Parts: sequence; C-alpha cells; structure tokens
Amino acid sequence: MALSTPLLAVRGSEGFYLVNGPPSFTENTTLQRDFGKNCKFFTFSKDGSLFAWCNGEKVNIVNVANTELLHSFDLPKAVCLEFSPKNNVLATWQTYTTAKDGTAGTPNLQLYDVKTGKCLKSFIQKKMQNWCPCWADDESICGRIVNNELHFFENNNFDTIANKLHLQKINDFVLSPGPQPSKVAVYVPGSKGGPSFVRLYQYPNFDGPQSALANKSFFKADKATMLWNNKASAVLVIASTEVDKTGASYYGEQTLHYIATNGESAVVQLPKNGPIYDVVWNPNSTEFCAVYGFMPAKATVFNLKCDPLFDFGTGPRNAAYYSSSGNILVLAGFGNLRGQMEVWDVKNYKLISKPVASDSTYFAWCPDGEHFVTATCAPRLRVGNGYKIWHYTGSVLHKYEVPPNAEIWQVSWQPFLDGTFPAKIITYQAVPSELPNAELKTGQAYRPPALRNKPVTSSKLHEEEPPQNMKPQLGNSDKPLSKMALKNQRKHEAKKAAKQEAKTDGSQESTPSPALHNVPRSTVPPVTSGDPEIDKKIKNLKKKLKAIEQLKDQAATGKQLERNQLEKIQKEAALLKELEDLELGF
Repeated sequence: MALSTPLLAVRGSEGFYLVNGPPSFTENTTLQRDFGKNCKFFTFSKDGSLFAWCNGEKVNIVNVANTELLHSFDLPKAVCLEFSPKNNVLATWQTYTTAKDGTAGTPNLQLYDVKTGKCLKSFIQKKMQNWCPCWADDESICGRIVNNELHFFENNNFDTIANKLHLQKINDFVLSPGPQPSKVAVYVPGSKGGPSFVRLYQYPNFDGPQSALANKSFFKADKATMLWNNKASAVLVIASTEVDKTGASYYGEQTLHYIATNGESAVVQLPKNGPIYDVVWNPNSTEFCAVYGFMPAKATVFNLKCDPLFDFGTGPRNAAYYSSSGNILVLAGFGNLRGQMEVWDVKNYKLISKPVASDSTYFAWCPDGEHFVTATCAPRLRVGNGYKIWHYTGSVLHKYEVPPNAEIWQVSWQPFLDGTFPAKIITYQAVPSELPNAELKTGQAYRPPALRNKPVTSSKLHEEEPPQNMKPQLGNSDKPLSKMALKNQRKHEAKKAAKQEAKTDGSQESTPSPALHNVPRSTVPPVTSGDPEIDKKIKNLKKKLKAIEQLKDQAATGKQLERNQLEKIQKEAALLKELEDLELGF
C-alpha cells in the first residue's frame, strides 16, 4: 500500500532520490539515493505503489512502501517507461536502430508482466510519438496504432488481435477514462484538400462511419490534441496548424472544438484572437478552462454548452492547472513569461493569492490538493535549477537549489487514487512559513536624459482587462453585465455620440454667420468662395486649428505633450494669418 504522505521524486546530475512531502520535506531514506548520472527516466504507477527507473544499465521496479526490489531487467538503452493502470504490465521503449546492412532492427517496445517479470510481447515501434500502448482503466482492452489500423488486445493477451479499426492515415487515438463500455476518439488528418476529422466510437462497434457516436470535421489542422473529461461524456479537440498563413501568429493557428458522445459538437467561440496556450478540464467534468489570445492572454471557464461561465480578464499567462478535487484553479505564465501565478477559488471565483515563481519550467499539483511544486529544470534552463513547494495561499514551504554547475532534469509527485485526499475548506489567509515569499523584481524603466527631470507619465503597451467580477459596474443594476451586453452597450454609445456630432455639425452649417471678430478663428462657420481649391485649403487650415485647440486643452489639464505637438501649437499664429488672408480674398 502507498504511503499516506506523497513523495516527490527528483532526478538530476546529483543522481535521483525521493523527498518526503509536506510537512517534513526531508529526503526519504528508505530508498537509497542513486548517485549515478546515467538515470534517464523514472515513473510511478497510477496508484503510486510502484516505482521504476532506468539507470543506463538496468530497469528496476520497487515497491514504494517497503522499497523491495521486485524485478530488474537488462535494458541499458531504455529511455521511456510506463505502467498499465492496474500495475499488471510495464511498457519500456528504446530508440529503434537498424542493422548496418539495412535489414530491419530488433523489436524495441517490450511489455513485461510486473508479477512474474516475464516479457509478454515485443513490438517494433519506430517513432517515440505515441510509443506507449493505451489501456482502458480496468485493462480489459489495450490499443496501439499499426500503419493505418488501430489494433486492440483484450485482457493483456498480446498474441491475439481482438479487434481492428481501419481508417486511412490514422494519426492519433485516445481511450476514454472510467468504467466500461470504453470509448475511442480517433484523429485523421486531412489530405488532398479534404478536411481533418475526429470520430468517437464505442468499443467494439467499428462497422463504418454510421457506427460512430459523433463526428467532427474541420480544416486548418496539421495536428490535433484530444482531451476526454473524467466522465467520458465529451472530448475537447485543439486543432492547430504549424504555420499561420495570415502572419498574425508565430505559433501557427489553433481552434478549439467540443464533441459529446451524444453526437453534439460545436466550435468553442473564443472572444480574443490569437494562439490557444492551454485547455484543461475541471475534474468534475462539467466545465473547462481555456487560456488563449495574444498577450496579455485571456482565460475563460466554459460550461458543456460552450457558453462562458466566468472571464478572468487578461494577464501574463499561458497555462491552467486544476487541483485534484477541482476546487482551486491556478493560472500561470511559465517558459518565456515571468512566472506570475493567480490562485483562484473556483466555486466563488475569488482570488486567493498571486505568488511568483520566476524562471519556472514545470508545475504540478500535489495529490493532497493543497500544495504544488514549481521547478526550474534542464535542458530548458541550465542555470538556477531547483524546485519550490508552495501552499496554495502563496507561502513557500520548502526550497531547494542545486549547487553551481549541477542540474535538475525531472521532478514528479507520487500519484494517489482519486478520493484518497478529501477536499478541505479553502482558506484565504497565508499559512506561516520560515521562507520569504518570492516577489517579482521590476526594474526601473529607461528614461532618456531630456525627460529625467520631468514628471513620470504612466504608459502601457496593453491595457489589462480585469476579471469579470472586478470590472466597474455601469448603471444602477446590481447584476454584472455579460461580455456581449457590454459590447452592445459600447456600440450603442458610439452610435449615439456619432449622431450627436453629426447634428451639431449640421446646425453649425445652417446657422447664419455672426460677425467675424466675435467668433474664434478655429470655429468660424464654413463660407464658400466659389473656388474649390481655396475651399479645400480653408477646410484643411480649420482642421489643423481645431487639432491645436485640442492640444492646448490637453496641456491645460497637465498632460505632458510631445515635442512635435508643441511645434504644432507654435504654428497657430501663422495658420490664423493664412486663414484670414484666404477668407478676406473673396
């Protein structure tokens, strides 16, 4: 049986070792640290009871509770490991190589019986992509792609193909989680101008397209990522292209699609244009969160009808992470962003904390739903490697930084079965910690010498949009307006202002001209001269004078004007003289 406190496994140039989770954070001594630098990979079983690693010589399996060595396999070139959901099979993968004479190489994908240590089956799997067979949660079926077919095996009998699904150029598939009957989502990219499509099947009903539970076709897709919810009732599909032909985005073009097992499908309408950085289901399977749009990115929670439930506004973020119970959501900006995080209470949509984990390349929730780890790992970053363990209220409870010239390559929590840790009441008060909280260091903006003794004017490249429940309310209504209502309101106000301006312009033209010396030069009503060229010059001069009046009004309110704007104001006298000469000439 797995330990009651989650362990944190760490692999790097100092070897690999286990760290006790909260609250102790000490190195676990039951499994001795492996000081070798050749540890290429490690993995826990789905319930966290087994642990396997490859050290460049052997692949070892141990029982986590008592560190008993169960099996050791001679696989010095193994680089990928994966346990089946019920811990009956260990899958290993090595890089595929051919003989010098060009003949086919030996099978590089091995499936081992965890109980007996016997090799159940070996396959040739050339590509690392989708190398691991995909099991149902009860291991009743297992599938893998072979050329244009999806082969299914039953009850871990890999000598007999129990079923096949044949689709031209099948690229990817995902089995649904949860109990039987299992469902299969398959993706087939488009060819010869045809659309790509995703189909949902219920195993083993594969007799033609009519047997599909749902089908969704779409263009602009070089690859697709399929995400089942925990209840296996719907799939989210992120379709993306490698290149955006419009040139709007370096990251290509992405669209988000929703497909339900009852046949319903829809394109999720995202209010802001730009890349889709992350999409994640809430563990309760009734809603999902998307992070999208050009920076600063928006984050929105949608329901199963693809209607927005809550808009988090914009910010420097590119990832979203739900806790195991789904009651807390972390929005974060890692990678090329500065590591700012927002921790939200999902039920009340209330901000809990805003910690900062600078230079982080990895994030993972602890199975207890209260803590999470952030890490800086190589090869993404080779300096400042280390990890921090946080409480969701923003406190850093444990911190480790490797010595100079050392690196961390992999960090992973020991998983636990769902329901092991019940959800606790959310607190907004930061828990006490002996370590100081990290703060975002903001350097002073550069100011040219000519502006250093003048007042600082605040300016932003982008105006960040606040969360939905923090926007200023318009009118006397207590209920916050929806995004569409706000958009319609802005349109209505703009149209109203345009009509009012048109009316005032029309009334000015129809009013008889008063004495010239009683009216400011910049607001003299238009008088035609009969010469179109002169009328055009007069119109342009009045336009310039009107702009100068606006600049003078801005200067009167204390706004700092640019040099070219000040030069325009200095030309007012000359423009007035020129206008007067033209008007007196007819």
